[in-house]
Amino acid sequence: MRWKQGRRSTNVVDRRAQGPARRFGGRGTRVSGCGAVVILAVALVVWALGGDPLAVLRALTGADGGGGPTSGAPMQPTPREDEQADFVSVVLADTEDTWRQLFAAGGAAYQPPRLVLFREAVESACGYGTAAIGPFYCPADRMVYLDLSFFDDLDRRFGAPGDFARAYVVGHEVGHHVQTLTGVSERVRAMKRGMGEADANALSVRQELQADCYSGVWAHHAERQRDLLEPGDLEEGLRAAAAIGDDTLQRRARGRVVPESFTHGSAEQRVEWFRRGFDNGRMDACDTF
Repeated sequence: MRWKQGRRSTNVVDRRAQGPARRFGGRGTRVSGCGAVVILAVALVVWALGGDPLAVLRALTGADGGGGPTSGAPMQPTPREDEQADFVSVVLADTEDTWRQLFAAGGAAYQPPRLVLFREAVESACGYGTAAIGPFYCPADRMVYLDLSFFDDLDRRFGAPGDFARAYVVGHEVGHHVQTLTGVSERVRAMKRGMGEADANALSVRQELQADCYSGVWAHHAERQRDLLEPGDLEEGLRAAAAIGDDTLQRRARGRVVPESFTHGSAEQRVEWFRRGFDNGRMDACDTF
């Protein structure tokens, strides 16, 4: 990506130097986006090894009422982390430019999210989150939360290296913010009330695929209007979408796939909807419902 000359966002909140947050109380984190995929992957691996996946889920999401990590001495970011943080700031700024333009075309004003960089653990308005859950969006405070170590996981654990693979993740989480602004998130929550688990999962898949499509919409404009993408970048994004498909993660963890348990969509679906947004560049191309 041709990102180094890009505008930097003023909506990045850097909490890395504070070290891991101290946990207060036992609220669990309600996450949207790639973070939930990582939770599922870890829990499935534990299940495959004979452990208790529910205990892992409680520990990772802060739903067990325990103590969690405690604050330590301030941590100094490494030069590599600082470069990644700079990259995230540029990508976030570019999403702001795209969504501001698209909202204005529809007669609305875009209110960008803030993006919190943290290390190991963080408190959000949605509860306590750890790096193990990956990036997540909290609709209650309209913030994206990101531990930069996820980018290393994306490369080494999920086999999806490259700067645009990372940008796709940021674009996906911002896509959840767009869903909050347009009322989609609230409608999905209302529809899930009283639903069985399988039906609620299917609805979650539709919401996540729309966020993938919105990430593609942003990439469309980043390439065509600001020449941000380089040859091979799109393929990096498509590989990342496939790498965190529910079927890919389940097959890797336990050798079989359970479609009714999907919450984000199969690799094929995630690739399809990201590509659809990229090819069209329009919000109305992302109607997964």
